[in-house]
Amino acid sequence: MPYQWTDAPATQRLELWPFRSLPKKGFVLFIGATALFLALPALAVTGSVVLWALLPFLALTVAGIWWALSHSYRSGEVLERLEITSEQVTLSRHDPKRPRRDWQGNPHWVRVEIHHSGGPVPDYLTLTGGPRPVEIGAFLTPEERRRLHGELQERLSVARTPNP
Repeated sequence: MPYQWTDAPATQRLELWPFRSLPKKGFVLFIGATALFLALPALAVTGSVVLWALLPFLALTVAGIWWALSHSYRSGEVLERLEITSEQVTLSRHDPKRPRRDWQGNPHWVRVEIHHSGGPVPDYLTLTGGPRPVEIGAFLTPEERRRLHGELQERLSVARTPNP
């Protein structure tokens, strides 16, 4: 599950991040295997002029795959943090190479809405009740967003309940 709740006495925290299907170790193994499999045909032409003609293309292929996977990792470094207290709901989004974006609202006014159609992704999840509507968890799967919708509604209702 690419999100996690942390409960403190007066604060409920949620961290969301994109799912990683290829861990760092898998990245290294994939690049190594690609380089190895591309080097095998080069062994047949070792010692000839053809090797020097093939070598730049083989190196460009490995470098291109490295760059594409590295770019995918950087774009997947998104982190969203939601903090719910009885006084305030705060959402912070951290994107790579962009300034942090914050959103705040009063928990008594904040509503969680799920848009089954019409959003950029299926079951688009938004928070309303602050200065503007804001998306949350757009990188999650539709099933995860539906489950998160219910959890957010529960947690907000707890925050709205007066403490004895």
